[in-house]
Amino acid sequence: MGKVAKQSIQTTIFSYLGVVIGYVNVLWLYPYALDASQLGAFRTIQDLGLLFVPFAQLGVGHGITRFFPQLKSNQSAFLSYGLVFSMVGFALVSAIFLGFRTQIIDLFAVNSPEVLDFFGVVLLITLFALLSSILDAYSRSFVKVAVPTLFREVFLRLLTGVLVGAYLLKWISFPQVMQGLVAVYGLAFLGVLVYLLWLGVLKFDFRWNTFPKGFRTSFVQFSLVTFLATAASTLIMKIDSIMVSSMISLEANAIYTIAFSMAMVIELPRRAISQVVMPVIADHFAKGNLEEINTLYKQISNRQLYICLLLFLGVWANLDAIYYFIPNREIYESGKYVVVLIGLGKLLDVVFSVNGEILVFSNHYRFNLIATIGMSVLIVALNYLLIPLYGIEGAALASVAVMFLFNFVKYLFLRIKLGFDPFSKETLKIIFVGVITYSPTLAGSFTLSPIPNIIITSLLILGFYWFWSGILGVGTEEWAWIKNRIKKSGS
Repeated sequence: MGKVAKQSIQTTIFSYLGVVIGYVNVLWLYPYALDASQLGAFRTIQDLGLLFVPFAQLGVGHGITRFFPQLKSNQSAFLSYGLVFSMVGFALVSAIFLGFRTQIIDLFAVNSPEVLDFFGVVLLITLFALLSSILDAYSRSFVKVAVPTLFREVFLRLLTGVLVGAYLLKWISFPQVMQGLVAVYGLAFLGVLVYLLWLGVLKFDFRWNTFPKGFRTSFVQFSLVTFLATAASTLIMKIDSIMVSSMISLEANAIYTIAFSMAMVIELPRRAISQVVMPVIADHFAKGNLEEINTLYKQISNRQLYICLLLFLGVWANLDAIYYFIPNREIYESGKYVVVLIGLGKLLDVVFSVNGEILVFSNHYRFNLIATIGMSVLIVALNYLLIPLYGIEGAALASVAVMFLFNFVKYLFLRIKLGFDPFSKETLKIIFVGVITYSPTLAGSFTLSPIPNIIITSLLILGFYWFWSGILGVGTEEWAWIKNRIKKSGS
């Protein structure tokens, strides 16, 4: 675990730098520069483009991570093969999108007609995001995750902010902002491309007959099976925003998007750890080290829960003060309950650890496909049921329900088939620390101005969290690492 934690530090730093930029963008710049309908269109077009990426990828990203350890050479040919395979997928997705364009238009024509003017941008966003994801997977196989994270989390958000800032300064029109998204995603892809060239690992070799016997067949079969699971998983993550736009309005999606973005900060440690741990899990499976995987499963669950629970408490306790800084907050603060609900869903995702990653790289990866497709159908059904009843809170409730069921099903499967279990007594201790930490904060409500309020509340939460952690003996590794960082910075 120490190796994984060390490798994830840079990724975590870049991820949180991206969060800072993202918070400035989402909580201040976007609501200030764009009206609610423009912000809704801005997010809906990007969500549509990113929704198509796993369908176009055809599972190549996970295929590269799983099969890379089996190759001692021919990595360049493997990359070329994966890129060609994914471009076939992109061609298929493009044909389906254009073929059903009329039906897709009908989904948005009544409640969100503004989206229709920018449908041409969708496939170009898909193309560049697809190419970036393949290069990310290839870089991850060399355990080079930090710089691709920099481009994905920091560079992309920074350029998007510059684009909207240019509109605020009246240098460009809103249609040009939407068209500029293509350049933003294209430059992020170019950055990862140049980085891999600089590392000297990006070479194109089309001698595919050099692969071991049966390698291509196994790779294609695995990729095609996992692509449906990955696509369905992305559908679970993106469909709520798209359905809010089509069933309510773009303004409602803007409110939902801002609330969802606040909650997303809670799961960032999980995303950083997952990026590093995927090739480690794939390597352990290749070597048959099942006990090491189970140990990793528990350690990651506790570490993620400990960190993410603290972040959740901080966001929840400071929610009113955070909304205070959002321009036109009287419009957007109606999304408070969405923040809490999605945040709870993310905690459920965190506590069940890396069950999805384990399933993908195990011999039971087909079950992940079945479970994910089932849950994607369920999320669509629940959104259709709950959005008309509860609005954007209905979309959040649907997401929480599916996150829990999805993780619980995978947990039961891994427990029965492999004997893996991410839970321990420490899990209960961490949850108890979180509950007892938040109680004093609920008891005292400060009437100070927002910034002092945030500072005092955050310090109280941090202090109580640290105190009860010490009493119950949890989080010792995390606090030891923080102390070491402070000592080194002071020396």
